[in-house]
Amino acid sequence: MILPVNNTNQKNKIINFSAKSNDDKKVIEYNHDTLLKNNLATRTDIGIDRLLNAFTVYPAKGLKGSRNANFYEFLTMGNVPYLIGSLMLMNVFIGPSNSYSHFQQTIAKPLGKKLALGVVFYGLAKNLSKSLISKPIQMMTGIDIERPYAKVNYELPDDVNDTDIISIEHHKVFESVEFPRWDLLYGDVGKGEPRNFRYDKIAKKLGMGQNLNDSDQEVKSRIKEIIIKSNLAKNISSYLWAATGVALAFQKPWENFFNVMTFKFWKGPEFIKSLTSFGENFVKSAKELYKGEGHGLTKHAGKILIGASILSSIAGVANTMHSSHKPSKVDAADVIKKDEKYVVN
Repeated sequence: MILPVNNTNQKNKIINFSAKSNDDKKVIEYNHDTLLKNNLATRTDIGIDRLLNAFTVYPAKGLKGSRNANFYEFLTMGNVPYLIGSLMLMNVFIGPSNSYSHFQQTIAKPLGKKLALGVVFYGLAKNLSKSLISKPIQMMTGIDIERPYAKVNYELPDDVNDTDIISIEHHKVFESVEFPRWDLLYGDVGKGEPRNFRYDKIAKKLGMGQNLNDSDQEVKSRIKEIIIKSNLAKNISSYLWAATGVALAFQKPWENFFNVMTFKFWKGPEFIKSLTSFGENFVKSAKELYKGEGHGLTKHAGKILIGASILSSIAGVANTMHSSHKPSKVDAADVIKKDEKYVVN
């Protein structure tokens, strides 16, 4: 028998469905879709949760043909081949290098390590560069286009003894341009928050006025426009920054880092030396990429790539902030004059 959910006074807690005694009931973190803070701790927790589920829970549900498997889980599992493929690419030259001749090893090992570093820099630059679009937009408009939320799913039990039928998915408020989660942006009146306080702040920053009667309705069309433009800007700039990251990884100074590189953090002095070398050679490599070598276009290729990446971020933010739907500066007093008579035909 499946028991009903009991009412609880615990904040953001819910007692899971269970056919067992009360002592065995599982406490779930959320009892409804919940807006989350967009900070490093939250993003780290979400990343770890999605990665672990992609390798364990979601494949298991697919293999047994669970009726609760969904499209979100399918997309999340896309990280698995991406990571495995990245590791295989990183190992292409490094793995079999011991079977090469001594001369071949001197060429293959540094190249393989640069390829591995290029894969890491590609992923980091592609993801971190999106903040160059989202953060300026948030500062200027008050719209956090990356704001996460936890979605609570109540699943169907796979058998009569199934007690774990609640799953948590992590989405973004503006993940869907057609159907943003506007409801999550309203204030909690029970906690003393004004219903439209988030929309009021956005309206003020967008120059649409203060103390509006329906600020949520006033700003929603403008928010959609900003989301659409910012998504395009992130897609263009992120790949340019990713290319810059790969180019940075192939600079010669990194060979000095590879000579002292170690991941053995328990060996304090060696690990600290490795970290120091990474920082020093990162700066040297960046200078080397900007300076370039050779002649003609080859010499200036690094400058062009770095410049294109920076320009794409600046242009993306500028285009996002520009709108043809600016609020009118015409006041009602400019349209209707109280000292004149009007007749409606």
